[in-house]
Amino acid sequence: MSYLRFDKTVMTNLEESLPREVLRTNRSGAYSSSTITDCNTRKYHGLLVVPVPELDDENHVLLSSLDVTVIQHGVPFNLGLHKYQGNNFSPNGHKYIREFDCEKVPTTIYRVGGVILKKEVLFVHHETRLLLRYTLVDAHSATTLRLRPYLAFRSVRQFTHENSVASREYQEIDNGIKTRMYEGYPELFMQLNKKNEFHFEPDWYRNIEYPKEQERGYDTLEDLYVPGYFEVSIKKGESIVFSASISEIKSNKLKAMCESAIESRTPRNTIKHCLVNSAHQFYNLQGDEDYILAGYPWFKSRARDTFIALPGLTLAIGEIDEYHKIMNTAIKAIHDFIDGNPISVKVTEMEHPDVLLWAMWTIQQYGKYINHEDCIKRYGKLIEKIMEFLRQGKHPNLQVHDNGLVYTNGRDKAVTWMNSTAYGRPVVPRSGYVVEINALWYNALVFGADLLEESGEGTPEVIAEIREQANRCAESFRNVFLNEHGYLLDYVDGSMQDWSVRPNMIFAAALDNSPLDKPQKKKILDICTKELLTPRGLRSLSPKSGGYNPMYTGPQSQRDYAYHMGTAWPWLEGFYLEAYLKLYQRSGLSFIDRQLVGFEDQMTLNCISTLPEMFEGNPPFRGRGAMSFAMNVAEILRIYMLLRKYKEALG
Repeated sequence: MSYLRFDKTVMTNLEESLPREVLRTNRSGAYSSSTITDCNTRKYHGLLVVPVPELDDENHVLLSSLDVTVIQHGVPFNLGLHKYQGNNFSPNGHKYIREFDCEKVPTTIYRVGGVILKKEVLFVHHETRLLLRYTLVDAHSATTLRLRPYLAFRSVRQFTHENSVASREYQEIDNGIKTRMYEGYPELFMQLNKKNEFHFEPDWYRNIEYPKEQERGYDTLEDLYVPGYFEVSIKKGESIVFSASISEIKSNKLKAMCESAIESRTPRNTIKHCLVNSAHQFYNLQGDEDYILAGYPWFKSRARDTFIALPGLTLAIGEIDEYHKIMNTAIKAIHDFIDGNPISVKVTEMEHPDVLLWAMWTIQQYGKYINHEDCIKRYGKLIEKIMEFLRQGKHPNLQVHDNGLVYTNGRDKAVTWMNSTAYGRPVVPRSGYVVEINALWYNALVFGADLLEESGEGTPEVIAEIREQANRCAESFRNVFLNEHGYLLDYVDGSMQDWSVRPNMIFAAALDNSPLDKPQKKKILDICTKELLTPRGLRSLSPKSGGYNPMYTGPQSQRDYAYHMGTAWPWLEGFYLEAYLKLYQRSGLSFIDRQLVGFEDQMTLNCISTLPEMFEGNPPFRGRGAMSFAMNVAEILRIYMLLRKYKEALG
């Protein structure tokens, strides 16, 4: 039985099927996404969504959807589904769905009378080409397929509406057509592997509604342009391949390309295989540069997310070469930032005060779990450069104080991962001595000193100076952050002390080099367990703290205020479980296994086979935000790796 299979009872019940989304990417920035019924519910959904760098740095929906109609004896049965204004669904093609299976590629089985039609959808890796394969499994009389494309040609952040500017022109090409609605866009090539007829019947389909946008307080309606339809005969047992791309292809290559692409896919038959597949979707090759996208559908490559997610998305699944390639790109951004040059690669937010410390952490993971000597050889000079830059106080917003701690100004601009902003101001203005930044700083000092000593790059005087600085940092960390209740203050800025119980303290217990002793770590772990732990991750704020708001719903401003005020984040649980394993070792294995099992049902909810950006902090812990989030997927995969290595060490 397939791990990701939904029968007709789910597919025909729109309350069950519409919240479930599907995401496919080409690992180069383009993607295809919809719901499991093929009814788009977000403005970000589309069959072919591509970057158009000539216009801007956003993705653009070219082909929104493709309705297929089965025709027998002159009677059409439209298998498409769209939601129109007024809660009207048409043409209700979901009632013909008998099964949806996403183990290898998204596959839908339709039954219309005696006709059984199978549809498979896949994105060709590192090519902007979407393929849909239709196979007539059974039919008792002559059958024709009619394929009707719905075009948008607009940014994922906008809507298109009926207008007189959109071009209706098209040109016939090899078994298809090419068209472009607006100047500046690439042409859309739509082709089939078999001779067909294109019927030019241009029209606008008006007031298509996207309920996910309505939930988020945005406009919800748009009009889509349909230039006409393709008609092609199909015999029992025959497969027909439809291609949508920004480049033409010889149509006789489509069948073999489709078969090869499907054959290369790894089955998603366990939670780990699902997450590995999801990890690959965040890879983003742009020219000669490799990136990690922070999430889908709207995130770019962000520096902090890259360094936090990198070990889990690559090292944890044995893809060492990918780690090197992505790090090579990120290192260019590090050098540019330290040298005071414009960032030459597409990595954003390098200036945030914790980014270089997370870069140290991600290199530390490489040395610890892959190859310590190679780590020194590859990244020793970089570590030395980062340490010198930070210790000499050259970072514009991370100053080393005499007590060994680092200070950052976050009063006017959000500078940590808790980065929500409302009306131009940070919702959580974490400033001064920030707990996880200083935990990372201590970890970096010890790691840096160890690496300099082992590599022979640092003089004994410099190494001794760093170790003395680490000792001062550890003492000040305990004095500043540790309170009489046994947990850590979230940040301290002069007389301002934030006593909120937040998950940022967990890093001091989880990092390899900690300023805390074992009893202190256990107290932190205990309070995180009692007040922050959920089946979906750690809450961003305890229910006992002021301002707790676990519900991430409503318009943008309402969601901004809730973003880090009680929502639960799986990536934080990764560090929590790492701390748990370090402290309780063998006796903690069964607990960690149970916590990981709690994520298994998420593979068939929200965006299937991945983890969303966050979850609401109260039951039933609904998934919210972006449909797929790199740090969440990465940290759960990293915990699987840590568990495996620990169990292997036990024998």
